[in-house]
Formats: sequence, structure tokens, C-alpha cells
Amino acid sequence: MKRPSFKTLLGNAASLLALAWLYGGDLMDGSRARSAEVSAFLEPPPVVWPAVVLAATVGVLGVVLWGLVRGRGEDFKGYRLLPILLLCALFVDLVRAENQEPTRSEDLAVLVLRYLEEKAEALSDGRTVPSDPAVLQPLLAELEPPPYLVRGQRAAAWSLQVRPGCQGPVREAPGLAVGTLIYCVAEDRKTAWVSLVALPAGERFGLPTVLSVEGQTYVAVVQPTPPEEEEGEPLALPLAPSSKEESAVAPEATDAGALAPAPTP
Repeated sequence: MKRPSFKTLLGNAASLLALAWLYGGDLMDGSRARSAEVSAFLEPPPVVWPAVVLAATVGVLGVVLWGLVRGRGEDFKGYRLLPILLLCALFVDLVRAENQEPTRSEDLAVLVLRYLEEKAEALSDGRTVPSDPAVLQPLLAELEPPPYLVRGQRAAAWSLQVRPGCQGPVREAPGLAVGTLIYCVAEDRKTAWVSLVALPAGERFGLPTVLSVEGQTYVAVVQPTPPEEEEGEPLALPLAPSSKEESAVAPEATDAGALAPAPTP
């Protein structure tokens, strides 16, 4: 009974594992994102395309197994189908990815915190930070919806919670919805800490919690913007002496002696 070479078998096995890992994972992410409490996606991942690729993989695998059972040798073209399917699927993914921006939910969340920090500092009076919700709330109107899904649907809008008399940033926020910005103001109103209810960076599914990066709570710190220093007075440039000042020079101050008419020869 003829058998394909070890190199051919290894190539088929590697292609099968790659297809199962890539598109099986995409299918699981797409299905889970539609039911998870919170998921770190801007929109639900597609499930049709990975399902099509996996269905084709099963069909091609059946052809390969048939060739092995029948004792087909190296010249059997069915042994080339799994690597070809992998390359074609990756090419289609590459073409589709050209029109998509590689943005992650945690990156957009950090940008929102920095945006609120800059805008709040611009509203300070130079001594204290703003603490009136009516002043801060309009800043959220310019933002797109939070970059997270709640049970498969994009989170509707940002919300703001202002807390006075804080000693530091909020690190735990049980019960708050995804997209809640917690603006915590110190007692002296010279500092405010801004936290965000989202998912920890790097996690794609879970329950809403305060955004953290590598285990550390990510906080934007708002401080008063000092007023611009008044410009100093321009330096006085020396002026040329006037004719009156020139005539006021005493004759003794010159080395020509008394100003008398020169004698006639």
C-alpha cells in the first residue's frame, strides 16, 4: 500500500491545526460576543466566514482521509488541498483587513480618558478643577459610543459620575455600567482623578470593572492649568539726543576751549 511522504503528512497536519486554531477561535469569539455580559469588541465578530472555512476544512479533511484509506501515493492531488485552503483563507482575510482600522477597545478607552483630562483642565480657573456635572457633561456629547459590547450590542452612550471629597482615584465600581466615567474630585479641588468602567486591558470577555493595564488601575489626573504669565514690558531702546540736548553741552566739556570765532589771517 502506497503512502504519502512524511513531509506531505506534516504539511497537512500543520495546515489542519492552523485552520482549526484561527477560524475555530474566530467562530467561538463571534458566538460568545453575542451572549457575554461585556466583550471588548467594537462590533460582533463575524461568524459566517469562519463557519464557511471550517466547513470547507471538514470537507477537505474527508478527501485526505479517503486518500489515506485507499492507499493513494504522493501523486494524489487531494493531499494538497489543506495547504491551498489555508493560503486562500488567509489571502481573503488580508484583503478584508485592508479596509479595517486595527483599533482595540482598551486603546480607544485610554484616548477617551486623555480627552476628558485635557478638556477638564482647559475648563479650570487656574486654581481649582471643574466639579460641576453640568459643566462636565457636555464634554461627552462629542464622543462616539463606548468601544464595548453588552450582550452583543454596542454600549449606548457614555455616562458621568462626579464624586466630591475624594482621597484618590476609584479602583472598584461594582454595579456601574460599562462606559461610566468616574470623576473623583479632591477636597481642595486642586486635583481630580478620572476612572472608567470597562474591562481590564487584554481581556475580551468578562464583567464590568474599572479599566486597568497590567493589573494597575488606569487613571487620568486632572489638575488646574496655570494662567499664562503676563508678558514683560518691552525693553526701552536708547534714543538719539535731540538738538536741544546737544546745545546744552557746556563749552568746558569740549576739548576745543571757548567757542570763539577763529581769527582772520
